[in-house]
Amino acid sequence: MKKRLFPLAIAVLLTAACSQKKPNESVAGLNLDPAKFEKTIDGKQTGLYTLKNSNGLEVAITNYGGRIVGILAPDKEGNFEDICLGYNSLDEYFSNQEQYFGALIGRYGNRIANGKFTLDGQEYTLAQNDGPNHLHGGPKGFHAVVWDVVESSASSLKLHYLSADMEEGYPGNLDVTVTYTLNDENELKIEYSATTDKPTVVNLTNHCYFNLAGEGSGETVNNHYLTINADQFTPVNSTLIPVGENANVEGTPFDFRTPKQIGRDIEQQHEQLLFGKGYDHNFVLNKANEGEMTLAARVVEPVSGRAMEVYTSEPGVQFYGGNFMNGKNSGKAGVPYGHRMGFCLETQHFPNSPNQENFPSTRLNPGETYSTTTIYKFSAENEEAQ
Repeated sequence: MKKRLFPLAIAVLLTAACSQKKPNESVAGLNLDPAKFEKTIDGKQTGLYTLKNSNGLEVAITNYGGRIVGILAPDKEGNFEDICLGYNSLDEYFSNQEQYFGALIGRYGNRIANGKFTLDGQEYTLAQNDGPNHLHGGPKGFHAVVWDVVESSASSLKLHYLSADMEEGYPGNLDVTVTYTLNDENELKIEYSATTDKPTVVNLTNHCYFNLAGEGSGETVNNHYLTINADQFTPVNSTLIPVGENANVEGTPFDFRTPKQIGRDIEQQHEQLLFGKGYDHNFVLNKANEGEMTLAARVVEPVSGRAMEVYTSEPGVQFYGGNFMNGKNSGKAGVPYGHRMGFCLETQHFPNSPNQENFPSTRLNPGETYSTTTIYKFSAENEEAQ
């Protein structure tokens, strides 16, 4: 195993034309039919948009839920595969059990205990859509609405959504803009911005599921080597709500400070792994200064050599190892998505922060601007990870 904390990846650079794309044009590389993403929902039109760079990377996004549908990336031999889990049509997103594939999440990513929080002495009640808790903004959170397309080009897509006062129980009219940009450094940048007219809480993220072997490979992600730049994580109770304190990762299965295969310790009889049926935990990122852009995590799939780095200005990242995937739904390649066949690295403020004064605040006041950025950078290593 490599001892260096975040070894540099050698990018695979392949040339490809970079042209303006419109929602009704085909996505040849990802083999998606744009017509299957065209619907009128709540009076708004949906479509499929494609970003491309000069190295041949492609990212397909639909404005339904602002979700990433596919990411085409090369391996160490220059072979391109779709590494993002998802479906071939909007109808499949509606009918399948997994509702968060690739989606923008809000107003509050992750869980809020008992679906309640108090702000300035007033208690707000949210949907309890994850056992006793509120999850990912509620049944019709940002993943289940149509975003307005403000601008689109070959390399960028800007989306906008106005979440009305008390939508899903949250106070304030929240005006949100999210911009996806794919550059020639093979970075997919996601920039989030929001303002409000009443005090509220905000915690936005993206819920892309990755498998660097390819979404149709049929392989679990347990052989992927993962590094997380975190000395601590937030332990949870049996309903996956943080107990309110940080714990050191040293000496636990949660120590990913040097590259470790995801599956190496996953079957240990550790209480936290039993609660989450594996990894489904928030990691406290090592940062010298609040809000600075830092490397949060790195993942390498050893056979293909595909690598992904995650940079963020957020204080935490939720690592989810696909523990609740059950093989009942098949993806774009027609292969069932079985147990642990995808992983998520959701950059975020901590779960249940509105009810934990010692966690970084998720409060947003009128006159302030919520602003955060996350980058997923793709590359391929010439040497197989060991």
